Amino acid sequence: MSNAAPSSKLPRWMTSFGPQIIAALIAGLILGLIAKYTGSTADEPNGLGRALSIIGSSYVSLLRTAVIPLIFFAVVASIANLSKVTNAARLAWQTLLWFGITALVSVTIGMILGVVFQPGANTGQEAPAGYDGKTGDWLGFLTGLIPSNFLGLGASTSIDEGAASTSISFNVLQILVIAIAVGVAALKVGKAAEPFLAFSASALAIIQKVLWWIIRVAPIGTVGLIGNAVATYGWDTIGALGKFTVAIYVGLALVLFALYPVLVRSHGLSIKQYFSGVWPAVQLGFVSRSSIGTLPLTQRVTERNLGVPSGYASFAVPLGATTKMDGCAAIYPAVSAVFVAQFFNIDLTLTDYILIAIVSVLGSAATAGTTGAVVMLTLTLSTLGLPLAGVGLLMAVDPIIDMGRTAVNVAGQALVPTIVAKREGILDLDMYNAPRNGNPFADESVAEGEAIAEPASVK
Repeated sequence: MSNAAPSSKLPRWMTSFGPQIIAALIAGLILGLIAKYTGSTADEPNGLGRALSIIGSSYVSLLRTAVIPLIFFAVVASIANLSKVTNAARLAWQTLLWFGITALVSVTIGMILGVVFQPGANTGQEAPAGYDGKTGDWLGFLTGLIPSNFLGLGASTSIDEGAASTSISFNVLQILVIAIAVGVAALKVGKAAEPFLAFSASALAIIQKVLWWIIRVAPIGTVGLIGNAVATYGWDTIGALGKFTVAIYVGLALVLFALYPVLVRSHGLSIKQYFSGVWPAVQLGFVSRSSIGTLPLTQRVTERNLGVPSGYASFAVPLGATTKMDGCAAIYPAVSAVFVAQFFNIDLTLTDYILIAIVSVLGSAATAGTTGAVVMLTLTLSTLGLPLAGVGLLMAVDPIIDMGRTAVNVAGQALVPTIVAKREGILDLDMYNAPRNGNPFADESVAEGEAIAEPASVK
């Protein structure tokens, strides 16, 4: 009988992405604590610690594997789609403008919190001898926009005990520049480029399908990522830089739960619907600590949950994943710059605070959507002439605060396309206001499953 079928189905809360991630967070926390208190350290992990590390790093590697073709084909396809829109130039301008507005407000919040919390005063920490890690500068940022090769790839070889190993890296900004150039060229070519544009759209659909499969196993990756963070660093690491960590998270909370809701509401949209729509991507950003790794899901929820047209979302979201960093490039460098100045007893002038704001608004692309915001911080400190040695001190808590930073980045990357689409009258309000079914992986066809947001008329 057909009545037997429903009884075999699992409850929706067990198959929904959110509850799965929460369960994985709890499991990762427990396993991380077990590993830590059974002797696992960063230098000498035990069996459990090593397993958590491998699971977490492997999952992030899976996410990053398809980043290059995803960005390339997404941007090429989006340029082709934008060409069909009469206000394409206006959409691009509005997107960049709102990126700047939200970054400016966010960095202002960060500077105020730095002054109020005084995180660099009386830390009890010794001044670091120096910092030899990655540094950023404006010239390096500008020259980094020029592609070194067609794929924007780089390779480095190291020799350890007679064995050579080569690692491949990629520059997201260079890939973006290449994709924009190819997309514009294809439009200029005209009819002869139609097969290429069709191929790009087809390739993008295939890549996205593979990425949805990868994201489906996000709860497994979450166990490894959170477990490794706890086992390696432990929450006791926060103690040494307690005020700094609290100031960062207060700033992130103000941006995510105060600034963004104000913007959503001021555009006549439901705050509840915004958060329920973007939350799957925020959760994945929190555990993966990578805006680029979360990009596929961010774009999916922006289109399917928030109702942003695919042609515009496929342009705005990848751009946001490289340049829209309210957590990494606004709150974090603002509070950190004030911290370093206080730590080394350097008084900041009004000009210094203005410089912090300018660097945050114009230099956020230097973070390039990768894990961490060290390059952005060193760019800010070097512009102000503050000691780069302060970066080394802050690295102790960086993995812990980076989770919150990335979550805010991802939320902002979905927010701006949503409010711009609303302002331009192209937002699908029925889709935005539709009930969520908790499945961010459903395909558009009914045969493949339910859509993320069912039409409002469906009961």
